[in-house]
Amino acid sequence: IIFSPLLVMLRMGVPILVGGSVLVASAAMALYFRVTRLVSAAEEGQRRADADAAQTPLYKFPSSGSVRSLTILPLIDFYATRPELHTEPGVSYLIRADDTTILMDLGFNTKRLHPSPLLKNMESLNVNVGDVDMIFLSHPHFDHLGGYTEAKTHTFSLSQGPTNIRRVHVFAPQPLQPSPFNRTDAAVTVVAGPQELRPGIFSMGPMTRWLFVAGETVEHVLAIRVEGKGIALVIGCGHPTIEKILQRAQALFDEPVYAVVGGLHYPVNGGRLYFGPIDVQKLVASTEPPWRGLGPKDVDSGIAALAELKPSVVALSPHDSSDWSLQKFEAAFGPNFQTVKVGQEIRL
Repeated sequence: IIFSPLLVMLRMGVPILVGGSVLVASAAMALYFRVTRLVSAAEEGQRRADADAAQTPLYKFPSSGSVRSLTILPLIDFYATRPELHTEPGVSYLIRADDTTILMDLGFNTKRLHPSPLLKNMESLNVNVGDVDMIFLSHPHFDHLGGYTEAKTHTFSLSQGPTNIRRVHVFAPQPLQPSPFNRTDAAVTVVAGPQELRPGIFSMGPMTRWLFVAGETVEHVLAIRVEGKGIALVIGCGHPTIEKILQRAQALFDEPVYAVVGGLHYPVNGGRLYFGPIDVQKLVASTEPPWRGLGPKDVDSGIAALAELKPSVVALSPHDSSDWSLQKFEAAFGPNFQTVKVGQEIRL
């Protein structure tokens, strides 16, 4: 209640004045009008995003094309199975779907290291970066592109130095380029709508949400059809909300949602990334103003939407969800639930 309005005041260039009731009152009025405009802009942005989504043509994918084997190995996340593995509030998953190896997202690398935590964990887990066939970037936020600079410059990095990744195809929901550290002549495809990337491997197409502080946020979800089981959804942050992600999955596939793996962005009762006393993840997690923001009711809504589809596997990333939220999901899904941890392979 105290810090969020102050942050908005600073962000909008409104001076914080101490002393003099007239000056304080003037600053308060300026803040009020600035915040009112921000609220209106967020509401209008989300209305436009919803209107665009309603006009996006959605067709059922043909039922042909699936994979027999699917594993997901978390390479970067907030928790790990062993102390020598590096952790951070970011995400990277190595996905093996039959003979296709996908690197989904590239972590945070907060200290701009080379080798990065991602490369160090790959080495510890006996993963060869040269084996990667495809990079799937869920959305252009710093904790998924490899750092703050990458997010600002619309680039992506595996590390802050040269890597031996070969020329691979990159799929992203918005224009991005390899950073100078990772120049591999990678072919970057901006996904404009739902499409099959390889047999049985799909992007569900860009989904837009207007976040109060971060503004327009575009994310796409990786969907993999597992033979005889259904659709596995691998999600970066879940900014569009799990409710809308599940609705789109049902619109695109006849098969049931078999598994949901990844981030759903529920930093309720404590996030993972703080700037002083400010919970950054909660600040940017909602269309609502930060002093309203996400709450327990949002977690309950997400759990209810998932429970209705009865998935066999629910694996929630702790990089953007609090321990409180993880416990709520565990209580709801019991043995079907697990917390995503670096080094703990998920076999689907």
